[in-house]
Amino acid sequence: MSAHLFTPLTLRGVTFRNRIAVSPMCQYSSEDGFANDWHLVHLGSRAIGGAGLVTMEATAVEARGRISPWDHGIWKDEHIGFLSRIAAFLKQYGAVAGIQLAHAGRKAGTRRPWEGGTVIPESAGGWQAVAPSALPFRPGDPAPAELSKDEIRALVNAFAEAARRALRAGFQAIELHGAHGYLMHEFFSPIGNRRTDEYGGSFENRIRFGLETIEAVRAAWPDELPLLLRISATDWVAGGWDIEDSVELARRVKPMGVDLIDCSSGGSSLEQKIPMAPGYQVPFAERIRREVGIPTGAVGLITSAYQADEIVRSGQADLVSLAREFLRDPYFPLHAARELGVKPEPPTQYLRAFSPPS
Repeated sequence: MSAHLFTPLTLRGVTFRNRIAVSPMCQYSSEDGFANDWHLVHLGSRAIGGAGLVTMEATAVEARGRISPWDHGIWKDEHIGFLSRIAAFLKQYGAVAGIQLAHAGRKAGTRRPWEGGTVIPESAGGWQAVAPSALPFRPGDPAPAELSKDEIRALVNAFAEAARRALRAGFQAIELHGAHGYLMHEFFSPIGNRRTDEYGGSFENRIRFGLETIEAVRAAWPDELPLLLRISATDWVAGGWDIEDSVELARRVKPMGVDLIDCSSGGSSLEQKIPMAPGYQVPFAERIRREVGIPTGAVGLITSAYQADEIVRSGQADLVSLAREFLRDPYFPLHAARELGVKPEPPTQYLRAFSPPS
């Protein structure tokens, strides 16, 4: 039996050397949105470790779209320089260089998780958050400003401009962040969207911002490069966004040029009830893949080589994304290859660690 986890995957004109992806993970280590040596080492070590796709963390398309003042950004041309260095390094060591374009919406302007994650007052360096509706995420937090239609159009353009900068920086794949209670997900879900205009109410209206953003980004992004979309497949809240909505969304975005749906969940409400267990989100990826015929990515408590390989082998997903496991082990793919009986392919500088002793 071959290890399906180590078969190549081709999306458009890009081939991933295996089915293992580094999920975008915020590092809260930027100043004014600029990447730095931390990001180069953090991401570069995962490319050296053998990942097929290494995705830059949630990268804000405008300054007020950052989760925290220490978030990464791509809202101005000056950000491109260091990003080019990162993308070049990832490609040099065999990984596809990806970047997640994002806007935090009503969850913006907070302290870092290890500092409590609470909203920073404007008097202390925070800012006015924006959202589809003037509904705070936490009770007692300042209400975000409801976006005007002109502001929505400007944000669609900001995503397209960010895609153009990502291309100039040398990235080969874009993932749009439509999950975890951030701006695009806020539009999708009735939990965060109470608008009464063409951007709220019905399913068709609530997905309008997402579709307009996808259309604008796909137009700015070369045909030969893949576009991924991360979604929260369910809010885990009664009356919220659910898997039925996600399947229908996937049907809508597939002909628009989205090449893979990255299936996560939750993040829109403090009332969510998540049945945490190994691979608990994999059924979402499996169902969307089966019913829509679009490639999917699975993520969430995937921690072992055999577990990841079985997800691909059984047709539950085309790509397996790891987050915390990559924080624990940057070389997970090299170790997984040995465990699954596949010859590891480390950089030449590391060959002696993976070769039989002479």
